[in-house]
Amino acid sequence: MPMKWTKLGLLFSIENNHPWMVSHASNPVAEHFCDDVFRVYFSCRDANSRAHIAYADVDLQSAFKVLEIADEPLLAPGKVGAFDDSGVSLACINEIRGQKHLYYVGWNLGVTVPWRNSIGLAVYNPDLSRFERRSNAPLLDRNNVDQYSLSYPFVLKDGEIYRMWYGSNLKWGKHEQDMAHVIKYAESDDGLCWRREGVIALNFRDPSEYALSRPFVIKEHGVYRMWYSYRGASYRIGYAESPDAIKWTRLDEEVGIDVSDSGWDSEMIEYPFIFDHKGARYMLYNGNGYGKSGIGLAVLD
Repeated sequence: MPMKWTKLGLLFSIENNHPWMVSHASNPVAEHFCDDVFRVYFSCRDANSRAHIAYADVDLQSAFKVLEIADEPLLAPGKVGAFDDSGVSLACINEIRGQKHLYYVGWNLGVTVPWRNSIGLAVYNPDLSRFERRSNAPLLDRNNVDQYSLSYPFVLKDGEIYRMWYGSNLKWGKHEQDMAHVIKYAESDDGLCWRREGVIALNFRDPSEYALSRPFVIKEHGVYRMWYSYRGASYRIGYAESPDAIKWTRLDEEVGIDVSDSGWDSEMIEYPFIFDHKGARYMLYNGNGYGKSGIGLAVLD
């Protein structure tokens, strides 16, 4: 049955809050804090467009009142020459063996191609109130099945295994449209060491598409459900289902949300994050400019 999401409005946006938080609130992730307050993690950019990871605490029932915005980055770009020296973009946050793990995308700007991305992992240090890299090297980098560039992983603990859906380029070139960026699948026993066999979980269904990215997956009543971004002329939010987490059927026409006629999300919508609260299902998402216009909230009718 097709979904129908009602847009509740712009949750918040960023504009020169700190030198490292000049613009963007991209790739949102929600974590319940207390009562109707949620901590919304996101990626922001400095004046040189280097991504950092931060948060804002928002009261959903008080006209989207922003209670607090991070004074310092939770995770900043790596050292010069590291895999993430051009920026760190939020993917997902999981609790593994009692510790909060942040999977992220590390950016390197390129010469022959616009960029090369890898997947990194950081662990939350409560004493310092920030995430610390588990390693200065990528968790997942290029190999024989992912030869070009990797992006936003989503990790789901499913019984005794961890499942990951992540972005991977099938080819690359001088321009974004050269990337052929699909969503692949991997498995792990511990969330750290991953088995990658090059399995494409979600592929294109239209010749105009060249990027599928930032999946979000839940398992309900034995069915895996995925929301994601797909890109041709501009980003839209898509939806797919799977009986086994590996082979997916795209049902984009059932997603029930699209761009607005005008305003902050009239050109594109992307990067969905789904969460439940007090019997309702909500979606965080980005609009124009890949998060430059802020984070919006919608509720499932």
